Amino acid sequence: MSDLGSGDDGMSGSKYNASNMEGSSSRNDFESGKASSAVEQELATKMLQIQSKRFYLDVKQNRRGRFIKVAEIGADGRRSQIYLALSTAAEFRDHLSSFSDYYASLGPPNTDNLPEDGKLKSEMMIKDNRRYYLDLKENARGRFLRVSQTITRGGPRSQIALPAQGMIEFRDALTDLLEEFGANDTG
Repeated sequence: MSDLGSGDDGMSGSKYNASNMEGSSSRNDFESGKASSAVEQELATKMLQIQSKRFYLDVKQNRRGRFIKVAEIGADGRRSQIYLALSTAAEFRDHLSSFSDYYASLGPPNTDNLPEDGKLKSEMMIKDNRRYYLDLKENARGRFLRVSQTITRGGPRSQIALPAQGMIEFRDALTDLLEEFGANDTG
């Protein structure tokens, strides 16, 4: 499961099915603002299959420190991703425990009595210039955790949707990576 020191820049990796990537030329704050000077090292990766989606959790390191890139690949090949500093990933893991406990306490879905916006539980995390919105939602297809990432100075909104049944498996994979690499953002 680990891919130590691959030097993969994350943009050409075959594991993401490069032919289906959207917006592959954009970079985020964890990656250097200058594409030519971005030296990024992949330290480890985990892949999870949850329902019809694949999730990749990649621990990476660049000049600014260590972070986790979470990529969601849908059955149709559509790709979404968010980036978490290791300290934020630890906070996210703790929220996943809370959300999974809440999810377990819910009865069976009632599509006749859905909240208007579909939200069942929400939390927000802030790290530097990033905000992360965690929303446990329900719609006609089921319950899921929507994780949205925004950058305060006007960057694009990124989001993934994690099926609620996979929250514990996702949390456990995140915990494994945090135990191996710690929750310290600096390399």
